[in-house]
Amino acid sequence: MLLLLLSAGNFAIGMGAFVVIGLHNPLAEAFDLSPAEAGWVMTSYAIAYALGSPIAVAATGNLPRRTVLLSGLALFMIGALATAAAPTAELLFAARVVVALGAGMFTPIAAGMAIATSAPEVQGAALAKVFAGLTIAQAVGVPAGAWIGYTLGWQAAFVLTALLCAACWAGLWRGVPADLPNQATRLSDLGAMLTRGWSVLTILFTASFLGAIYVVYTYLAPLLSDRMGYGRDGITVILVLFGLGAVLGNLLGGWMTDRIGPFRTLLILSLSQVAIMPIFVFLPMPDVALAILVLVWSVMGWSFTAAQQIRVVQAEPEKRSVALALNAASIYVGASLGAALGGWVLEAAGPGWVGPAGGAFAALAVLHLLMTERHLSGRT
Repeated sequence: MLLLLLSAGNFAIGMGAFVVIGLHNPLAEAFDLSPAEAGWVMTSYAIAYALGSPIAVAATGNLPRRTVLLSGLALFMIGALATAAAPTAELLFAARVVVALGAGMFTPIAAGMAIATSAPEVQGAALAKVFAGLTIAQAVGVPAGAWIGYTLGWQAAFVLTALLCAACWAGLWRGVPADLPNQATRLSDLGAMLTRGWSVLTILFTASFLGAIYVVYTYLAPLLSDRMGYGRDGITVILVLFGLGAVLGNLLGGWMTDRIGPFRTLLILSLSQVAIMPIFVFLPMPDVALAILVLVWSVMGWSFTAAQQIRVVQAEPEKRSVALALNAASIYVGASLGAALGGWVLEAAGPGWVGPAGGAFAALAVLHLLMTERHLSGRT
């Protein structure tokens, strides 16, 4: 039951965080932003999460995990409402910072709870269950929010997110025990962790891997509009397929991690991204071919979560909470880097070239993985 509640909270988090991908065009029109400038709706969230999450988790390390979890979700809900009410682009970006800080408190704590309450041999599966909420949000919440945003106005998507947060908060308040095990942390633990070069590099593989994906994903809507001529319905269908792939990938990644280990899982996934993303340069293509491409790309991208988190915990078992917070922050370091690179490619070469740029970024992720694994293997 605990894992289900945590997964539900991550669903609300995932919808509120990523629905802006599907609303890229309406937000650009509403605030008179260029496609690259509209990408900052995601980038501002990513930077705030990357900077704020480790500090928030370390600073609240002596508080009950239930308290921090509920506080983070409440802050996320407030930020979602502020996003819907934002009258200017500046206030929109500011509201996204508030949303990011709430998510940065919730998601790492949820991951820590899953690991602390699961036997070692099933931790990969437990993490997959908790993070299923994020991936189901990709399959259901993001496309539904995008469709609602196109139909009723972009504000409606964020109001819906706030309502979901309220429902999840009530369930978590009633269902999360107050006496869950807590690995106490302090801000000094964060400082000490940041001095451990190889541990930080291991954690930053998350940024390398996801940064490559976000080169394309952040600008998927303008890419589909420009190369495929898609509008609201076409973009929504592709987002549904991407989300379905995320759900399947999350389950596949947990299964692979428990059977072949985190390193082999991540190596297979990284190499697949090097091969898949350059194919986007061949758009336009038949609708069925595009659907298959997006589905496979998403499955292989979202299979990384459990494997990387197990690897992070193995690298720093005594500072698990801080390490997981830094890993969650690395998701958004990668998102911000990928969005920035994708925006530059979009302006310099056009949307068709974001795919090859993402593939090149993924090649760097392969090198990053091999370098850090060599160190970790030599240490054990």
